[in-house]
Amino acid sequence: MPSYFCRKAFLFVCMEERELLPHLFRTEYQKIVSVLCYLFGIEHITEAEDIVSDTFLAATESWSARGIPDNPTAWLYTVAKNKTKNWLKRNTFFQQKLLVDLQHNIPRGEEIEVDLSEQNITDSQLAMIFTVCHPSIPAESQIALALNLLCGFGAQEIADAYLTNKEVIYKRISRAKDKLKEADIKIQQPTLAQINDRLDAVLKTLYLLFSEGYYSTSTNTVLRKDLCLEAMRLNYLLVDHPHTNKPAVNALLALMCFHASRFDARLNDIGGVVLYDDQDETLWNRELIERGEYFLNEAAATPDVTKYHLEAAIAYWHTHKADSGGKWENILDLYNHLLILEYSPIVALNRTFALAKVKGKQQAISEAEKLPLADNYFYHSLLGNLYTDIDDHKALQHYKTALQLANSAADKTLMAKNIDQLNQRRSN
Repeated sequence: MPSYFCRKAFLFVCMEERELLPHLFRTEYQKIVSVLCYLFGIEHITEAEDIVSDTFLAATESWSARGIPDNPTAWLYTVAKNKTKNWLKRNTFFQQKLLVDLQHNIPRGEEIEVDLSEQNITDSQLAMIFTVCHPSIPAESQIALALNLLCGFGAQEIADAYLTNKEVIYKRISRAKDKLKEADIKIQQPTLAQINDRLDAVLKTLYLLFSEGYYSTSTNTVLRKDLCLEAMRLNYLLVDHPHTNKPAVNALLALMCFHASRFDARLNDIGGVVLYDDQDETLWNRELIERGEYFLNEAAATPDVTKYHLEAAIAYWHTHKADSGGKWENILDLYNHLLILEYSPIVALNRTFALAKVKGKQQAISEAEKLPLADNYFYHSLLGNLYTDIDDHKALQHYKTALQLANSAADKTLMAKNIDQLNQRRSN
């Protein structure tokens, strides 16, 4: 786990650093850890994490006193290299063992070099992704460990994403690390067989990471672009590698591009939620939409269809505001196929919005009320919307329940606004 004191230290820096350091912690921490684990071996995860945590603690102290350097990332890399060399000197036995393991790469008498080049970071992270998704580890632990090591998630954030408590996540991560050590799993570039065996777990991890960023359950915010961009970066590593450039990988990246294209339209100037029908289409990122279309076409290279293909196609139609070309009929059909392929109550709930567009609100209400989602914010928010103009009293009750269940300030504001509007209509 990342050092507790390193995380706490962020609370004591100036406002500019308070914005920069958590961002760098999110984007650079896991890169350096991956490189060190790639160098040391998976059994030395703890040592790698300690070195990187010390690096960020040094940044907190130095930048508070001397200001932010011209190139903060390069500063972190230099300090991480120096701390690694100092750590190796203090641990001569480990250094000698490592030199023996790497003797074919290290000329006699030379120091071990920590390579933080872009290519080695890419190679290290790709190797780490497939290492932590080893089949000897339960799937839920694979994803928890990957989110922790590769994506910078804390235990509480992962727990919120899994709708469990952080003690459960601590145990999953700890057991996964122990299992990798016991099995003496090597961090190395995955073989074709390993890619085929583990790719599904890798994609689930990236999907969860993007979802947590797109609609965060763990913090008081609706959108965390840094998490989404990190998921897209890791996904692109897979697309950019010839052995992992699979249709499902392209489909997932297309899905991310389509959703990310509407980031700037989802929130207003004061951080409030803007519903899809009210979004300003001119704020949509056309370049990302085009990239999404490119990756979706790449994903169509095989007749095999995954959930990512279907969700990407649904997201594609949402980048076309006008209700033309059978838009909602196509979305409804895609949801029908998605439910057959991989049923979930949330997917069924999302389908009811498309159903309302095609068949009307009454039929959508009938379908939605069959779902076991009485404790879900989106369930009551959607039913509040569907009942509006049909039964405003029921709409009001659902909005009030949604207000109680809402996690983010933006969602609470939206529900309060809906309640006020309904109350005003009923009083007139």
